[in-house]
Amino acid sequence: MCRVLGVHPSGFYAWLHEPKSQRTKDDEYLLGFIKQFWLESGAVYGYRKIYKDMLAMGEQCGKNRVYRIMREADIQSQRGYKRKAHYSSGEVSTVAPNLLKREFDVTNPNKVWVTDITYIRTYEGWLFLGVVIDLFSRQVVGWSMSERINTDLVLDAITMACWRRKLKEEVLVHSDQGCQYTSYDWRSMLEANNLKASMSRRGNCHDNACAESFFQLLKRERIRRKIYRTREEGKRDIFNYIELFYNSTRRHGNNDDLSPMDYEQDYFLKKQSV
Repeated sequence: MCRVLGVHPSGFYAWLHEPKSQRTKDDEYLLGFIKQFWLESGAVYGYRKIYKDMLAMGEQCGKNRVYRIMREADIQSQRGYKRKAHYSSGEVSTVAPNLLKREFDVTNPNKVWVTDITYIRTYEGWLFLGVVIDLFSRQVVGWSMSERINTDLVLDAITMACWRRKLKEEVLVHSDQGCQYTSYDWRSMLEANNLKASMSRRGNCHDNACAESFFQLLKRERIRRKIYRTREEGKRDIFNYIELFYNSTRRHGNNDDLSPMDYEQDYFLKKQSV
C-alpha cells in the first residue's frame, strides 16, 4: 500500500502511532472555546465576535481560522428575516419636529435617547415592550413590559431611564408619532424632566432606525420562532436578554465591538485620565 501510494513506510507507521497532526489538535482545542463563547451568546455570535472573545481571553489565532473551524463544525450565527424594502418620506409631526434627522452618531452619553414599542407573542396574548436607548452606546437605559399598549407603558420606560441616568443636562428624546408619544402625559413627563421631544416623520421607520435595529436583534437572537407560554415567562426571558446579555455582554459593532456597558465605562475612564 505504501509503494502504491508513494508513502514512506516510516511515515505510515508514525501516522498509525499518532494519526492526528498538531494542527488538528490545536483546532480541536480552539473549538472548545468557540463552542463555549457561541453558547454563552445564546447561539447568536458569528465568527467575528467569537474571534474578539478569543483575543480578549488571550488566545492567539486568526480570524479566518475561527471562521474555518466554525464552518467545519457547522456552527453559525443567527441570521435576520428578509423584509421587503419600503421607502416613504412621511408627514412631519405637528407635536414635535424631527430634530434628530437620522444623526445617529453621538459622541457623549445622555445626549440623545430613542424610544419605541414592539410586541411579543405569548399563548396568553400579546406582551408589549417599550424601550429607551442611549444612542451613544446603544445601551437600553429604560424598558417596560405590559399586556396593554398604553401611555403608562412608555412612561414607565422613560421613568426608569431618568432614574438610572440621573440627568444633569437636557436630553433629546426621539420617538415615532404613536398616540402614546403624542399624549399630554408623555409631553408633561418630558417637560418636567428636562427632556426635549423629537419625532419621526409619519410611517417612516428609518427615522428611528436604531430602535428598530434593537428590536430586530431581540427577535432574531432570543425570541425567533418562539411563543412563550405565559406573559411572565416572556418577561423573564426578555429581562435576561436586555440586562444580562445585551447591555452587559453582547459585542456591538458601533462600540468597537465592546458591550454597551463596557463602552461607556471605557469612555468615562478615558475622560478621567485627561
